[in-house]
Amino acid sequence: MDGSRGPFLPGLTSSNNTGRLYLDANESRATSVSGVKKRGHGNRSWIKIDQDGNSNILELDKATIMRHCSLPARDLRLLDPLFIYPSTILGREKAIVVSLEQIRCIITADEVILMNSLDGCVVQFNLELCKRLETAKDQADDLPFEFRALELALELTCLTLEAQVKELEMEIYPVLDELTSSIDTLNLERVRRLKGQLLALTQRVQKVHDEIEHLMDDDGDMAEMYLTEKKLRLEAYQSNDPYGQTNISSGDRVVSKSAPVSPVRAISGTQKLQRAFSSIVGSSKHGSLISSSGGGENIDQLEMLLEAYFVVIDNNLSKLSSLKEYIDDTEDLINIKLGNVQNRLIQFELLLTAATFVATVFAVVTGVFGMNFTDTVFDYPSNFNRVLVITGLACGILYFSFLFYFKHKKVFPM
Repeated sequence: MDGSRGPFLPGLTSSNNTGRLYLDANESRATSVSGVKKRGHGNRSWIKIDQDGNSNILELDKATIMRHCSLPARDLRLLDPLFIYPSTILGREKAIVVSLEQIRCIITADEVILMNSLDGCVVQFNLELCKRLETAKDQADDLPFEFRALELALELTCLTLEAQVKELEMEIYPVLDELTSSIDTLNLERVRRLKGQLLALTQRVQKVHDEIEHLMDDDGDMAEMYLTEKKLRLEAYQSNDPYGQTNISSGDRVVSKSAPVSPVRAISGTQKLQRAFSSIVGSSKHGSLISSSGGGENIDQLEMLLEAYFVVIDNNLSKLSSLKEYIDDTEDLINIKLGNVQNRLIQFELLLTAATFVATVFAVVTGVFGMNFTDTVFDYPSNFNRVLVITGLACGILYFSFLFYFKHKKVFPM
């Protein structure tokens, strides 16, 4: 019996081990998948600034911010520091998404959620906004909270770009002046590097310029940014129609507490929701008509705010355009100088070619008389000198004939 059992025991052990391997593999695969999910929805460090100027550092994930600010996922991708997106200002239902250079934040009617970073512009935005909000407690300000935050973001962006433009101007003008005086490889390499920086900076400034211009041209986008006004309008509607809100909230409480729900009760709750939704739609239409009649002043207020920074960014863009034109003029001057040098070299080569041709004629004559043959010319030694003199004069006359022809054709000034 023991001998019969022996052969089957290793098989059972191997199957158990195989099962353990499968379980371990599944567990490791599930752990890796959960790790990927955690990395995909990981928390990021954000700075929350409220209306009183209090700032707190929070760890928030993408889903929480999307629920809190009612934003789609594509808007949050604009704020992701792992990706490089152009400058963008988006007006949404409950928030303004701002991505200007290093300042990436979400502005609501009550708070600013700023992407935490060690960049100097982000730190300055945090400190300056808190300082302005604390100062504005005792002072009357016509601008709502969202526009004060947006104004500071535009201000810091314009100041940063303007500082970079001035730095580039101070660096590029001396290099171009030095290049015009001495054309060498080192100066050309420096100009090439500065031209690349100029192109990159121009694209960044142009994007901010186009974004502000797009907002100023679209009244609907500007009206969408009045978050405080929309919030007050919604609160006024809720206070004027508490019946629908209480019915909806009580219905939610009943559904959440009781597990079974009768069909009649569900239908009545659905009808209440439909009535509440129709009343909201009607009131929103009525409110839009009222706001369209009296919202021109508010849109003008935001438009004047954007126009002030549009002038600043347009001035920076004009400076960059002047720099590009100066570089192009310098390149044209260098090309003219190089063309002049090339023309001189061609003229010199032409003179050398004419002299070589004359010398070749003289060499042919001397070669003919240097051959070993008998002739009566060799009987008189003075004939050799005569041949040399006549050949030299003929070659000189031929060379000056070339020069006269070149002068007549204006190949080069003589």
